[in-house]
Amino acid sequence: MPLQTERNAMTDFLDIHKTSPADLRAIIDNAGAMKNARKGLPKGTPDAELPLANHMVALIFEKPSTRTRISFDVGVRQMGGQTMVLSGSDMQLGHGETIADTARVLSRYVDLIMIRTFEEQTLLEMAEYATVPVINGLTDRTHPCQIMADILTFEEHNGPIKGKKVVWSGDGNNVFASFAHAAKQFDFDLTFTGPETLQPETALDGLYTTERDPNKAVQGADLVVTDTWVSMHDPQSARERRHNQLRGYQVNKELMGNAKDDALFMHCLPAHRDDEATSEVMDGPNSVIWDEAENRLHAQKAIMRHCLGK
Repeated sequence: MPLQTERNAMTDFLDIHKTSPADLRAIIDNAGAMKNARKGLPKGTPDAELPLANHMVALIFEKPSTRTRISFDVGVRQMGGQTMVLSGSDMQLGHGETIADTARVLSRYVDLIMIRTFEEQTLLEMAEYATVPVINGLTDRTHPCQIMADILTFEEHNGPIKGKKVVWSGDGNNVFASFAHAAKQFDFDLTFTGPETLQPETALDGLYTTERDPNKAVQGADLVVTDTWVSMHDPQSARERRHNQLRGYQVNKELMGNAKDDALFMHCLPAHRDDEATSEVMDGPNSVIWDEAENRLHAQKAIMRHCLGK
């Protein structure tokens, strides 16, 4: 087992509900400040402060990634650190060598670990045995870094999210789970609208309300959110079944018309245009999906600083 004194000296970022509201607010505020400080600078320009100078960060990807890989890699470099990008095939994580032993070894080489994986247990075991901080880059259960970027994006455009109405339309998946955790920690109202067959896991009960009728659900909404209907790993039969179940929950102009006039639209991407959301909405005046994608960079930089006490 890892030394308890070593674990007590560290700060992981495993899930939103495992981080205090005060720390979450500090991360969001720090992310906004760092973003503002970089306005007008070329992307490769180092930050004025270099909190990760002389630090090595391991970025582990068991799942393919675009935004997570690029945003973490660029963020580490902007803060003066170096990255070691590792794929599941590079490491054969949990096959041959245990996850616990991999965590122990990695901790001797790097100062911080970010992992994007399938099973939540892989993340938890990595965090238990690593002696450096561990960040959840995504699991099949949650995606906390994405929601931190979403909170940052909402507040940039429409002010504090406290007390606002957020509506999720579609599948009660891992991204929704982190939204549900955030609803409690940031004190906003969350409504799920989607088919009963794709209801969020029961562990989230009490963190949101359900309204099957999407037009009723989005009435008075300050933010409407959706996500892809299918996973890259779903077989064709599952894709067709999900389309049949979710077609009535597409975010289109008519649905957005039931929300507030200044309601924002978000999608964590990648998107299947004209499936879960129409191009008219994605490219429309209420859409902030490109700011949302950019803010993965700034939110994650603040998360890394938080984990390293910088």
